[in-house]
Order: sequence, then structure tokens, then C-alpha cells
Amino acid sequence: MTRSPNQLHVLIALALGAVMPFTFSPYDFAWLAIPVLIGWLWLICQGSAFRMGYAFGFGWFGFGAWWLAPTLHTFGHLPWVMAAFCVMLVGAVMALLPALWAWLTVKSAGNTRWVLVSFPLAAVASEWLRGHIFTGLPWTALGNLMLDTPAIGWASWFGVYGMALLPALIAAALLLLLTHEAKKWGSLGLVLATALVVLAPQPNTGEGPVYQAALVQANIPQDKKWDSAFLNETMFRYAGLSDNVAQTSDIIIWPEAAVPFFLSRSPRWNAWLGDQITSWETPLLFGGLKLTGDSTANNGLFAHDPLQAERQFAGKQHLVPFGEYVPSWIPFLHALVPEIADFRPAEDTGVVEARGIQYGALICYESLFPEQARFRVENGAQVLVNVTNDAWYGTTPAAWQHFQAARMRAVETGRYVLRAANTGVSAVISPDGKVLASLPWWTKAALQGEFQLSDARTPFVRWGDGPLLITLLLLFIPLVRGRRKDD
Repeated sequence: MTRSPNQLHVLIALALGAVMPFTFSPYDFAWLAIPVLIGWLWLICQGSAFRMGYAFGFGWFGFGAWWLAPTLHTFGHLPWVMAAFCVMLVGAVMALLPALWAWLTVKSAGNTRWVLVSFPLAAVASEWLRGHIFTGLPWTALGNLMLDTPAIGWASWFGVYGMALLPALIAAALLLLLTHEAKKWGSLGLVLATALVVLAPQPNTGEGPVYQAALVQANIPQDKKWDSAFLNETMFRYAGLSDNVAQTSDIIIWPEAAVPFFLSRSPRWNAWLGDQITSWETPLLFGGLKLTGDSTANNGLFAHDPLQAERQFAGKQHLVPFGEYVPSWIPFLHALVPEIADFRPAEDTGVVEARGIQYGALICYESLFPEQARFRVENGAQVLVNVTNDAWYGTTPAAWQHFQAARMRAVETGRYVLRAANTGVSAVISPDGKVLASLPWWTKAALQGEFQLSDARTPFVRWGDGPLLITLLLLFIPLVRGRRKDD
């Protein structure tokens, strides 16, 4: 049976989308994104742009989110069929954004040469929407591919969504170079892309004294983490690893929910932990749960300094839909997945203090969102602390993709990021997004690394997405006008 060219194009678009996850960590074939985007843009220009965009998006997010299936099956206790259906559902919904990207490209371009402008602008608009609608899911954000390139400094101005412009611009320019009647426009696009790389601002750096952080990666198996029979092993493991580094560290950091129970309900454990910290004479930041007083809880970061009378707490503000709460419009999911916790978003500043240092807390999923890191820095954070438990994802690429997002938060805010993860990736990330120190994945150890503080405010921290959205608007108007003149 032969397929029509349209059907063949859809299959090619699907295959190109399925390649996209390999451009991100842990594979890091970032260069591969350019030929993939060139091929996809060519398909878009052949017709049926929305279909080509949807097929590409389904390949990218449907195939790319395969790791959700074993997570939902193992820990959500869903049958494999249901788990696979959930992955397909994620792909089906997320594919609408690349479909919009493709539709906007063709709708605003009018003819071939204008894709040089419309394709990059539509990329930025699509990525920004992906980070905001339906609570946002900027997993494998296109701008993350610009880490480790000379252009990364622009992230401190326009954030990760703005960084999507550069790979899209390069792809559009190269495609036009292959088009006989549009070679000069392709050359112009490459000159512009080169200028953006050459003129990229330098990322922020730390200032003042150097401090020593100890990041404890206890490597607690997910199936044991909430097991009361394993509680002694959990607490003693964290304490033992901390004992070895306490005297040579300025701060000790444990991952998300490292203390897997409510300390307010466990006075003996609470006293034991206090005694440990007092003996270390070093402040401890640890992930834990806090009762809110209305049969719900906050997931967050505690700060215990033996020189301060009270513990501080910064709670998670951007919760994981279906993981930490069930949206009110689908309460029947409680029956399907009874293990879903009933958490509430915190309403604090997201910052805790220890020994005069302001630490901005990013709890797990929050590190995906630029506005969450920006909010902490606006509230005085001099360094960011990302605590997470990625044991849910096993040995899939998800943990590395999550880590890649944390690196981008460092550049956007001009802050060091101290990342403590239960099973990895635990690392010290500098304000230019580079990994200064890290631990091997799925190992039990404590990592010591140096960091500095910063009170500087990057343009992104000052203005957020404002410059990006204004730039989009200012470029879109002449694009539409230029197309009308051509028509």
C-alpha cells in the first residue's frame, strides 16, 4: 500500500520530533537540533503546517516522555496500559504547542523569505506559552540547548524562552541558503546569528568570600523512602554522611523530603536531629514536610542553625499537578490514584537565612520555572538551593533533563545553584551554568564544593519576561507589515 506524500511527510515529522529528546541531557547531541529543525521547517513550508507541527510535537513529547510510564506503573500502581495511555496523553496535549509554532510560522510568513523572522519568533512564543499555560511544563525547553555555548549570556537578559530564538534562527537561515531564490536572506540570517553569539553578554560571577557547601546524596531507594521500617537507616545514613563533612563546611544540605515524616509529630526524632546539628556546629538545610493546620501539608526546605532559636521554613509554591495535588475539576482521580498527596502551595518568600546568608529554595519541580528562581532572588536570595528527589525516574533520562533546567536557572539569575538530589544529580553550578563539582549518579556520598554570593540583579531578574514579550511584539508588527506589502 502506497502512502500519499502528505502521509509520508507526517511520518517524517513524527520521526524528527522523536529525535529531539536526544539533543538534551544526558545524550547532549545539541548540534543535532539544527538539522532536525531544518527538516521540520522544510516540511512546514510544503503545506499542512498544523499537522506537521502536531506530528513533530507528538514525537518530541510523546516519545520523549516515555520515562513517565515506568514511574506511573511502579509508584502510581497503574497498569502498563494505563501508564502508556498517560504518556500518549501528555504527548497529545503538549504537541499542540509545536503545532501552534508551525501554524504561526506559515501564517505570518506569507512567502519563503519571511520564515527567517517568523520561525524564530514563533519558536519563542510557543516556548513561552509552554512554560505558562495549564500551569506550565517547560521540560526539555529548547533554550536549554544553548548551555555551554558562547551565546549563553543572553539568558541573563531574556531567559530560557528567549534563548529558543537562536537555534530556530540558525535553522531558518540554513534552509534559506538551500533555497535558490532566498540565498541572500539565508546569509543575512547567519550574519545575524553570528552577531548574537559574538555580542553575547558575559554571565554574572560570584562576589566576595568563598564558602564551602556539603551536598548529601544519601541514595535512598524510592520504594524504601516512605517505609517506616527503613526510617532508622534513612536518618542514620544522612547523619553519618554529614558527620564526615560538617567540620569543613559552612552549610550542609539534604535533598527534598530527606526527613520523610512530620517532625512536629515526632518529638524524639526532632530532639535527635537537633542534637546532631548542635554537635556539627554547622547549619543544616533539609527537605521536609510541614503541617499547615488544616489537614494539608507543605513540601519545602527547613533551615536549622544551632545559633538560632527557631527553624525557618520555605515551602514549595509551584506544585506538581496529579503528583502533589489533584486539580479541583477532576476530583475523581483520588479514586484512581489514592496515593496522590494533598499538598498546598506555600505563600512565603521562598528564602531562608543561615549565618547571614540568604538561600533561595527551589523544591524539585520548581527548578523548571524561571519565574520561581526570579521570585527568590527578588526576595533577597544570594544563592539558590535546589533540593530534589529524582529517584522516581529510575535510571531514565528524566533526572538529567531536570538537572539541565537547574543549570539554566543559574545563568538567568546570576546565582550559584547548590543542588542536592537523593540519587543524583547533586552538583555545584556556577552563575554561567557550568558544573563545578558533581557526584556520580546513584551513589551514596557527600559532595563538598565552593560557592560565592551575589547581590547583583540580572536584567532578567529586574524585568522578567517583559523585555522578551516587548521584543516579540516589536518584531511581529514589521513582519506583518512586510508581508502585507508583499501580498
